[in-house]
Amino acid sequence: MTADIRTTPRSATPAPPGGKPAGRTRRPGRFGVHIFLTAVTLAFLAPLLLAVYASLRPYEETAQHGYFSFPERLSFDYYRQAYSDSGMGKYFTNTLLIAVPAVLVTLFLAAFVAFAVSRLRIRGGMVLLMLFTAGNLLPPQVLVTPLYVLFLKIPLPWWMSDSLTLYDSYWAIIIVNVGFQVGFCVFVLANFMRTLPQEILEAAIVDGAGVWTQFWRITLPLCRPALAALGTLEFTWIYNDFLWALIFISDPDKLPITSSLNHLRGQFFTDYNLLAAGSVLVALPTVLVFLLLQRHFIAGLTLGSSKG
Repeated sequence: MTADIRTTPRSATPAPPGGKPAGRTRRPGRFGVHIFLTAVTLAFLAPLLLAVYASLRPYEETAQHGYFSFPERLSFDYYRQAYSDSGMGKYFTNTLLIAVPAVLVTLFLAAFVAFAVSRLRIRGGMVLLMLFTAGNLLPPQVLVTPLYVLFLKIPLPWWMSDSLTLYDSYWAIIIVNVGFQVGFCVFVLANFMRTLPQEILEAAIVDGAGVWTQFWRITLPLCRPALAALGTLEFTWIYNDFLWALIFISDPDKLPITSSLNHLRGQFFTDYNLLAAGSVLVALPTVLVFLLLQRHFIAGLTLGSSKG
């Protein structure tokens, strides 16, 4: 008698009783999540896409047919006109003179404080961290008048400020941005540094590494994803700032890029297609910074998400 032996391939997944194979079960919840995320993404991108679309069309065409009509002609004429009429080249330079030093100083000071609070275990470190975090809760508008009066009374040499005071100088904007942004960066970096293995510093101490070596050559390289994420956010926030420059700078030639859009508005008539082209040009540097640092930015946001 020969037994009828039937073998089942290992790769095949047995089907549950009365149902489909387990590997082929669909998840309607995940499909709904994708639909929701797509809708949210389109909702956030809709104003930007509409601005780009309007900037490529003549104002007369959109005035006659509306912004949601099909175009008859697309061109980049508004971009050339917006760049030349608003003097964006000068304002781009002014913004970089403010944003780049402010971001670098903010990250440098925040890394120092975060390292001292999270890794050196200094006395009162938690209280210090709470003070830096509480500073983020203070509305900036509350300090407008005190800072305005203070900056008028702080003297500077002629090679640092044309007004011989802190007022009407780039230093005022840099100091204010650093003061308001360093607290948030300290909070993020301190929590990030706490996730680093303590054994790394203990091994460095055994090898004779000092505090500066522990910070500069060991801890700081490990914080590269967090620093890249913070650098992207800080550059975007400081680059888009308009309040502090409007208050502490009186010379129109020193204003940042956000103020250049006012030159595209007429006294009696405003070409909103031209204004849309200028807005797209103003937003390009922040988009470029994100594209250059997106790998580190995403790594900084998702780091630790897989830890149990």
